[in-house]
Amino acid sequence: MCGIAGIAALKGSSPPDLPLLKKMCDTIIHRGPDDDGMDIRDDVALGMRRLAIIDLKGGKQPIFNEDETVRTVFNGEIYNFRELRAVLEGKGHTFKTNADTEVIVHAYEQYGTEFPVHLNGMFAIALHDSRLKKVILARDHLGIKPLYYFFSDDYLVFGSEIKVLLASGLVPRKLNLGALDEFIAWEYVPGDATLFKAVKKLKPGEMLEINLPEPRCMPRIFWDVPDEPEITGLSAGEWLEKVDAKLRACVKRQLVSDVPLGAFLSGGVDSSLIVSAMGPAKTFSIGFDDPTYNELPWARKVAAHLGVDHVDEIIHPDITELFEHLVYFLDDPIGDFSIFPTYLVSRVARQHVTVSLSGDGGDELFGGYETYLADEKARQYARIPKVFRDKIVTPFIHALRPRPAKKGLINKAKRFLEGLEHPAALSHARWRIFLHNSSRATLFTQDVLLALGADPYSHIQKLFSRASKRQPLNRSLYVDVKSYLCDNILVKLDRMSMAVSLESRVPFLDPELVEMAFAMPDCFKVEKGKTKILLKQIAAGYIPGECVYRRKEGFSIPIKNWLCNELRPVMEDLLAPKRLACEGIFNSNTVEKIKNEHLAGRENHSHVLWALMVFQAWKKRWLGR
Repeated sequence: MCGIAGIAALKGSSPPDLPLLKKMCDTIIHRGPDDDGMDIRDDVALGMRRLAIIDLKGGKQPIFNEDETVRTVFNGEIYNFRELRAVLEGKGHTFKTNADTEVIVHAYEQYGTEFPVHLNGMFAIALHDSRLKKVILARDHLGIKPLYYFFSDDYLVFGSEIKVLLASGLVPRKLNLGALDEFIAWEYVPGDATLFKAVKKLKPGEMLEINLPEPRCMPRIFWDVPDEPEITGLSAGEWLEKVDAKLRACVKRQLVSDVPLGAFLSGGVDSSLIVSAMGPAKTFSIGFDDPTYNELPWARKVAAHLGVDHVDEIIHPDITELFEHLVYFLDDPIGDFSIFPTYLVSRVARQHVTVSLSGDGGDELFGGYETYLADEKARQYARIPKVFRDKIVTPFIHALRPRPAKKGLINKAKRFLEGLEHPAALSHARWRIFLHNSSRATLFTQDVLLALGADPYSHIQKLFSRASKRQPLNRSLYVDVKSYLCDNILVKLDRMSMAVSLESRVPFLDPELVEMAFAMPDCFKVEKGKTKILLKQIAAGYIPGECVYRRKEGFSIPIKNWLCNELRPVMEDLLAPKRLACEGIFNSNTVEKIKNEHLAGRENHSHVLWALMVFQAWKKRWLGR
């Protein structure tokens, strides 16, 4: 595990030098505090910071093939490296280390540009073939590890974080207004875009092959979730056995490590299943004083049942100081509140281990989100006479004040109606949007609105179109895997764990398990108001039923309350009317209105306010004036 950096000089441009490459690598020392590695030849610079996990003494990068015509740096882990190494040695390849990195160069020699297909793992790879004069970038199947790049007539610049690219001095710092529009609506920037107009991110399962003498930037897909008919001939019991066995095999595969390893444990279905498959394990949880945001009793119950070595803490963070600290790690920002608990539990875990397994991905594969149920409820709600809905139900619910607890009937009812205001074509994704079209029209200044153009929903519509042949629920799951999971959940996990030099692994996102999940009929995932049906049945075989069949809480914080108290000074500063008016992006009157409604408790605008705050803090740090 590490962070990578690199520059390729194109068309006779000035070649990169070692001090510049070191400057780029030093920006991500948190990703790899153990060592660095740098190599420049043929106008191509490859660098890395290393967090030593496998082959602690021999895994230094860059790593070369036998005649040093191929070299690579990479961030991640290749879980099938031992099996792949045996195959490659059988074909005559000679290995010099015991590191998983080395299979990359030999797999490239053997399979050419199809080599990523043979890798099972999480990875962001940069490879240079000096003989064929090519640079290849590749990102893992599900997008667990990030990879950013800038391409111009003169240079290809790439790295594990955007700050790496900015440190090169070659990348213009200009705001991407279209990406900002999407960020405020969704709390993340989807697809290949970033908030920097010049910076792109390689999408999951993509690779970029640059022919150095005649460079063109045309990423291509090497893997996607298979679009094959569902397997309908198996019973529920047969599916249970298949998924259970596959999940446990995936967990076992990801236990390879030469350093201490543990797991996050919330006490929910996904993390509990991961821990149950690990055998003896060390697990970590955090909680807050607010009981509606504290799942420690459930985590302790699961840990005691499984007999694992459990560590947990009630956290009392200085939230203002913590926010300022975390902005540095959000150079590609997300507006997800759970960056805080993810960082804090990672910090607790890092005191004991270097690697931690996570249950992320289970909801997107097996139907765990309430948004899937909301779409079903929307069809039922539409059967109520329109005049009754419009004249009685909707005004009554809108008039209710939000409650301070995390969820509850009133908060859920208000959120349900908010989702219905968005186009029905967005299906379940309507309940992931936090900025209404009516609010969008007044939130941005008129000049910015004219520059925005298209609505911020197009990426969801394109994904639904791409998934049109799948079964209804699998369409929604595909959309989430290709957007919410990779552009929000996995970004959060990567940034916040790497901020404390902790490697996080996600067994649910083993491609073999992903393919199996999408072959499973919808009825084993969501049906009749129940979510994650089969996965819960599997979990009930390992942990107490009361832990399995309880209300889903999610990993969050009381941000709506903090904005009125601990975080209010930060909010007032970042969203000050004078500052907003001077910058000319947001309408200061609209921002004041939603801020005052939230502070008065009339509405819960925490998502929009938080997204605005994150953007303003991002802009202040990374764009300056």
